[in-house]
Amino acid sequence: MRLLLLTHYYAPEFGAPQRRWSALVGRFIAAGHRVTVAAPVPHYPAGRPTPLQRRLHRVGAVETGSHGETVLRTAFLPHRADIGTRTADHALAAADALRRLRQRFSRPGTRPDVIVATAPAIPTLLLGRTLSALWGVPLVVEMRDAWPDLVTHVGPAGAITPEAAETMHRSALRRALSWGVALAKGEVHQQVTRWQSGARAVVTTTGRFAEVLRERGVGIVHVVRNGTDLSLVPRQRDHLPGDHPELRCLYLGNMGRSQGLETVVRAAAALRGQGVDVQVRMVGHGVEAAELAALAVELDAPVEVIPRIPHREVGAQYAWADTVIVSLRDWAPFAWTVPSKLYEMLATGRHITALLAGEAADVVREADAGDVLPPEDVDALVELWRGMAADRSRAAVRASGRAWVAEHADDDVLAGRYLAILQDVLRG
Repeated sequence: MRLLLLTHYYAPEFGAPQRRWSALVGRFIAAGHRVTVAAPVPHYPAGRPTPLQRRLHRVGAVETGSHGETVLRTAFLPHRADIGTRTADHALAAADALRRLRQRFSRPGTRPDVIVATAPAIPTLLLGRTLSALWGVPLVVEMRDAWPDLVTHVGPAGAITPEAAETMHRSALRRALSWGVALAKGEVHQQVTRWQSGARAVVTTTGRFAEVLRERGVGIVHVVRNGTDLSLVPRQRDHLPGDHPELRCLYLGNMGRSQGLETVVRAAAALRGQGVDVQVRMVGHGVEAAELAALAVELDAPVEVIPRIPHREVGAQYAWADTVIVSLRDWAPFAWTVPSKLYEMLATGRHITALLAGEAADVVREADAGDVLPPEDVDALVELWRGMAADRSRAAVRASGRAWVAEHADDDVLAGRYLAILQDVLRG
């Protein structure tokens, strides 16, 4: 097959979507297929390229990727962390990709057999739909997360504090703006559902979100989980008795609004107040990182916040830890979401502290990989870690998590499943 992948995030950037598609593309090409990727010049996560990326990647360049794929680099818009400038970046990249791809595939005999457009960059879905209609080529829409539900959903009590709600009620202008934003979000939600329904197939990363889409009338929905490469994730070993006095708790990943990591900071502070020896290490980046560090100082919590590290250094962090943390807020769409980092955690064998609900919680339970707690529950987390600090056997390395990944989330298995879906689409 000749496959065209439309994505806003691609190697050499490193992140969940980049890792997923690098793993899949490498296996697609090894199976004899040809892959073209349209993606902007690398500029994630800072919103602008590094000096090295500027030298190596140019707008309009046609590159050969690390697996032998063809990568067409499109324009981008430098952006901040806010949704407005990021959406503008998505829109510019999609518009530039439309122009360049039409030029590159102007002759019918050169065009792809199947187009895959992957969200959460919503304009990428519109790009895929437009090219599919222009060329008469089937489109597969991939929804990596419960998107746009995570944007259009507002958390409990509107995810607005009582103080903020009172202020908004005092201002007619703010009420009007709030309604306008809500209407805009609702329109985005309906439009994305229409684009999903118009695709030849939709791929999601969780079973529960697939069920939600089917209930909305989306016809053909498949599940291809995020995963990991077991050959690249060594199983960790138990720490020797007396190796360190403190209970070591590690968080690796994005520190955004979705994770609710203030729960972890408050639990660590409470344990220190009770005389329990714990040390929490948070490694990554995100809009909440500075606030979490400030909260740790304010509460005198035993928490260190460390900037994002190269992936080659992640193994040393897992080796340091007694338990690894995965956390999401108590918002409805997160019941349909499984953080991609969870599969790597399972493969390490480390005990998992899971502040989760829904499908992600089910995965941890099925794999017998740790303890599942209600999201954002400080008291439950304090109780768990107090018990683990007293009895370190509860943090023992487990083989069951790695075995679960081998059966359900190994990259080789997932790539085979994805290829079967694309071949069915092409035959259909």
